[in-house]
Amino acid sequence: MPLFKRNPFGHILFLKKWLIRIFGVISHGRYRRFNNLQIEGSEILRNLPENNVLFVSNHQTYFADVAAMFHVFNASLKGRDNTIKNIGYIWQPKLNLYYVAAGETMRAGLLPKIFAYVGSVSIERTWRSEGKDVKRQVKMSDVSNIGKALNDGWVITFPQGTTTAFKPIRRGTAHIIKKHKPVVVPIVIDGFRRSFDKKGLQIKKRNVLQSMVIKEPLEIDYENEDVADIVTKIEYAIEQHPSFLKVLTPKQLEEEQDFIESRRFWGADSKEKESKKSYKRSLVQQLF
Repeated sequence: MPLFKRNPFGHILFLKKWLIRIFGVISHGRYRRFNNLQIEGSEILRNLPENNVLFVSNHQTYFADVAAMFHVFNASLKGRDNTIKNIGYIWQPKLNLYYVAAGETMRAGLLPKIFAYVGSVSIERTWRSEGKDVKRQVKMSDVSNIGKALNDGWVITFPQGTTTAFKPIRRGTAHIIKKHKPVVVPIVIDGFRRSFDKKGLQIKKRNVLQSMVIKEPLEIDYENEDVADIVTKIEYAIEQHPSFLKVLTPKQLEEEQDFIESRRFWGADSKEKESKKSYKRSLVQQLF
């Protein structure tokens, strides 16, 4: 790779590679030592094309969610199944990996600006600015930049546009899907809100069970499905549809817990069991 080769956004790939390596080493313990990131479905990543892949996920912190995905994606591409053990995978990271983020977030200080160089496709939110509700036109340059990132590689987006759970999916995501026809891969995360502060920079609580479930790509009829249909499909896929807010009876709660236990990545050693108990307690608190 030429020393000063750049990506479509003008970022020097050599510099980007070293930033990913450095931040990867710094952040690795957040998911392996202080907390316990459990992964399901990472083998799906190895079967995806090199570009035009859009990951849609729920969102819990500004930066910790994305950092975890960088770890999981690179580990999987280096042959690891559902684990980020042995950080050697970060030495040759995937450089055409991007994430969509609010421009005001990525401009708020030196550290976010450095994070932006790692792979941010910054957009101006049309519905909120500086903590206030606004209404403004979509910037066509933002749409164009997302398309540019998809043409070059993989793009992570959080279609709710907020870290608040069960907020509506932004229709712009569906428009992008219809226009660029990417492979759409849903991801469901949990535990990040409990273990990190809102920005995802500080550890708020240790020994929290974090989970990341990577699902099979969505089946989408790009020509015939309308925007509303795609929005609904995404809501269900990332488990943010209002129906997931239902109040469970004690019997249903027990069934839910049995389902959680059936997921093969729970119930290994004593630390994981304690994390599982913590997760169950938090589930009860959320539901009642």
